[in-house]
Amino acid sequence: MNMPKKNVREAALDILEAIEKHQSYSNLLLNKVIEKNHITGPDVGLLTELTYGTLQRKLTLDYYLKPFLQKKVEPWVLNLLRLSLYQMLYLDKIPDRAILFESVEIAKRRSHRGVSGMVNGVLRAIQRKGVPSLDKIKDAVEKLSIETSHPQWLVQRWTDQFGFEKTKKMCETNLMAPLQTARVNLTRTTREEVIKQLESEGFLVQESPILVEAIQSLKGNLVHSDCYQKGLISIQDESSMIVANVMEIEPNQLILDCCAAPGGKTTHIAEKLNGTGKVIAHDLHEHKVKLIKENADRLGLQNVETIAMDSRKIGEHYQSEIFDRVLVDAPCSGLGVLRRKPDIKYVKTIHDIRALQTIQHSILTEAAQLVKPGGILTYSTCTVDKEENEGTVQYFLENFPDFEAYSLHVPATIQPFVQNNCLQIFPQDFGSDGFFIACFKKR
Repeated sequence: MNMPKKNVREAALDILEAIEKHQSYSNLLLNKVIEKNHITGPDVGLLTELTYGTLQRKLTLDYYLKPFLQKKVEPWVLNLLRLSLYQMLYLDKIPDRAILFESVEIAKRRSHRGVSGMVNGVLRAIQRKGVPSLDKIKDAVEKLSIETSHPQWLVQRWTDQFGFEKTKKMCETNLMAPLQTARVNLTRTTREEVIKQLESEGFLVQESPILVEAIQSLKGNLVHSDCYQKGLISIQDESSMIVANVMEIEPNQLILDCCAAPGGKTTHIAEKLNGTGKVIAHDLHEHKVKLIKENADRLGLQNVETIAMDSRKIGEHYQSEIFDRVLVDAPCSGLGVLRRKPDIKYVKTIHDIRALQTIQHSILTEAAQLVKPGGILTYSTCTVDKEENEGTVQYFLENFPDFEAYSLHVPATIQPFVQNNCLQIFPQDFGSDGFFIACFKKR
């Protein structure tokens, strides 16, 4: 059944509330709501746009709403106002009268008349007077924070680490919807063949200019393609595909992936082994390990073994120095993937970064014992934070003298982003996720 339009907005409101109440991830909630309410066709796009757009621009919307709110309102009412204002300011296809009517109807269904009257009053006042100008904010960091809806502490931190201009570009890029990218399973097909098949299915795709195994989707969700179902492609960001490319994988190697779910890098490693050797994938949670297994099965990869285990204890599970390659794709703040998970930026704190760094150190400590002499240990994160990235590399090299920094062998397209044997990619570099990679060789 098709839902009437009003319910798409109510569904968006439900998602925004759940994110605030339970700190749930927006991407997971969105999929649940779409399935539960049988939302189809253009309504899926609208729901996605409303949810992500309102989330992405929350601090900006709050700044605009502030002068029009006389008193504190309930959280759901504030979310309804944000949702309505987002449509008024950023979606030009929906007329204001329709937005106002919908918002007042939702308020009536959820509460008493006073609330729907207030919602109506606030939105009409904004329609009449317009929103306050951001030019009143004199402090550059504070203005950028409100303008691009990133918490001020984070904008300040990035400004200190990378300078204001780079920070501004990153914050602006984080507001743009990312392109979906996929990795071609080269053990079973070629990139040209996959592009042909996808186009015959009605998708609009192109070759990635960055990596030979990657394609970009300009129209359509590739998860719903036959190519995906048949295991010819995996959904993976281009930055994340670089990891297996720098590991210098050779036939018959034994490789360990310490924090592997949902298995994008594990299966990429397995593809690069081309039916030889073995990659053992660990993750803390049983249900996540199941995802890795499902992905490997879908891709027809026989050389993947999965184990649910805390990677801070892997040293107890294996004898030392048995792996040719070890990958630590460490738990991190995720500040490189804010376009896909905008909710992260409002909940992460400086304390989280410090706590995560402790976990990164302990996993690396365990992983280091398992690398063969002459073997390579690869460390990667999907964050842009210097403390978690260069800081952790420095810690490792100081504490593990039997390892040395190893120069990254990357495709020519990536070479400009390598500095001091480390690769730091920013979202604005080529439209992928923010990502960090470093390799260490055991002497």
